[in-house]
Amino acid sequence: MKSIFHHLSRKRYSNFLILNVSASISFLLSSSPICANQIRLKGPTAENLLQESGQRFHPVDSSLGIVSSQERLASEAGALMLRKGGNAIDAAVATAFVLSVTLPQAGNLGGGGFLVFWHAPERKSYALNFREIAPQLAHRDLFLNADGTVSKNKEFFSLLSTGVPGSVAGLLKAQKRFGRLSRAEVMAPSIQLADAGFVVYPQLADSLKRAFSRLSQDPTARSLFYRQVDAPEGGIQWTPYQSGEKLRQPDLAKSLKLISLKGVSGFYEGTTANKIVALMKAQGGLIDHLDLSDFSAPWLEPVKGVFRGYTVISMPPPSSGGITLLQILKLIEPFDLEVLGLNSADSIHLLTESMNLAYRDRNHFLGDPDQIDIPIGKLLSSSYIDSLRDQLNLNSHTSAADLAGQAPMSSGVNTTHLSVADRDGSLVALTTTLNFAYGNGIAVPGAGFLLNNELADFTAKPGVPNAYGLVQGEQNAVAPGRRPLSSMTPTIVLNEAGDSWLATGSPGGSRIITTVLQVLLNRIVHGLNLATSVATPRIHSQLWPDSLQIEQGLSPDTVHLLRQRGHALRFTRSMGSANSVELKPNGGSFGVADPRRPEGAAISE
Repeated sequence: MKSIFHHLSRKRYSNFLILNVSASISFLLSSSPICANQIRLKGPTAENLLQESGQRFHPVDSSLGIVSSQERLASEAGALMLRKGGNAIDAAVATAFVLSVTLPQAGNLGGGGFLVFWHAPERKSYALNFREIAPQLAHRDLFLNADGTVSKNKEFFSLLSTGVPGSVAGLLKAQKRFGRLSRAEVMAPSIQLADAGFVVYPQLADSLKRAFSRLSQDPTARSLFYRQVDAPEGGIQWTPYQSGEKLRQPDLAKSLKLISLKGVSGFYEGTTANKIVALMKAQGGLIDHLDLSDFSAPWLEPVKGVFRGYTVISMPPPSSGGITLLQILKLIEPFDLEVLGLNSADSIHLLTESMNLAYRDRNHFLGDPDQIDIPIGKLLSSSYIDSLRDQLNLNSHTSAADLAGQAPMSSGVNTTHLSVADRDGSLVALTTTLNFAYGNGIAVPGAGFLLNNELADFTAKPGVPNAYGLVQGEQNAVAPGRRPLSSMTPTIVLNEAGDSWLATGSPGGSRIITTVLQVLLNRIVHGLNLATSVATPRIHSQLWPDSLQIEQGLSPDTVHLLRQRGHALRFTRSMGSANSVELKPNGGSFGVADPRRPEGAAISE
């Protein structure tokens, strides 16, 4: 696909219909055989909302604000803040702290994350980086054995894998600057739920059961999430909490109370900090008091791009999410995506080949901008995107070896994402993580929380894939004071008038970026309402492993056509949990919790 793309406003190329990026929507509608329900008619108008109401899935409707997260009690805490007069930041922070109690596999005090915020009164966007930091004793060969091979135990399940936690610093910094309520008000729900306990829901009971073999290896983690019962043969044994039983976490409640009372110093200094450092000294970890007290959570300028007239605002490095998302959107924007059709073989092929090119750049160029130079301007420039587009083979799959030339694995992740819209039109997209489910499985004695294994997101050894199959380079090598590259992609979208419209994001490791991408395409291009946009089957490709992951729901005919084009298909479990919110054009909001995680909830103000 060479220069012909740039000279013709309308040209058939193989099975694809190509449009010049400047072609108007009216030209498209008058010239293409498109049904009314196949295309979004320029913005979330009342007329479009009526059309969207006839779809299979429906978001939660609110006349005011709304909170969507991966767990119901957390969403309720956020909605309570809105009802008390708080704003989107108050609600997001309260929700996140409750998730540290009710979603221990992903919500956390011992992890980190990113926040993207649209402040309606200023009509301005912000990005907050509270990603974990490698301690000062970390080094490039941290996870290597004596023979130079990568030790997966060190990388995934030891205290060497723990970065300096950032969640507490980030959440408090956002709330202090933009919140309307007091810190004590925002933290009260999490303290109450940790202290008095909450009823274990079926998904948590199942998660704890599956994690037993790993968590039970750490005495502190075992005592937090399992209980002792009489064994049939005599004596006692540990068993997971069952659905319907109450889980109390008094040590976590004490840690939360210290944060509520003292702020940042209640975690990074004093009692809690002493407990973290004592654990590190006892079990070979690297974090010391100076690492904790020196932690910073800086405000950054978000990365921004325009797609089909909508402004997409996302997280800059050390997130790879924003740049990679914008690259893919720019790559595919000139194609007639409506005519290709949602989840057709043609559209999936185009998305897959575009994803692979963007992930190649992700793995080669991106890392911590505080320590390396990242050519963001080049990566998002029109000329560079054109050069990438020229590499697309629209007839058949281009192998990873032909695109990049290294070879590689995969694993699960437990991150969590929440989105908030308030009555004033402000939006928050907030993603936090421990990396693996329950992090490295090690809890801080007397403090009640688990630690992350986020340093596994570094390049343990160039050319060797990480837990998510990503083959990365020297740009993301382990270094003291460096933040590991992340795929978290909290994203906010403004409508064509420049007004706040939608907030989304997801857990899912390297699949986060493509999950967010597809939610946006479903909503902006294919005319699906927010709920259907989130529920529709997803695909994912990331260059390495050289395979196309697909969720249940694609037709056998589509699968057959994709194989004919050379794609190695891998049927996978559900991908992501894109809890999202949207502002309605005449006031009020929509929210949807991803049905892939049935414990999630969107709760209105």
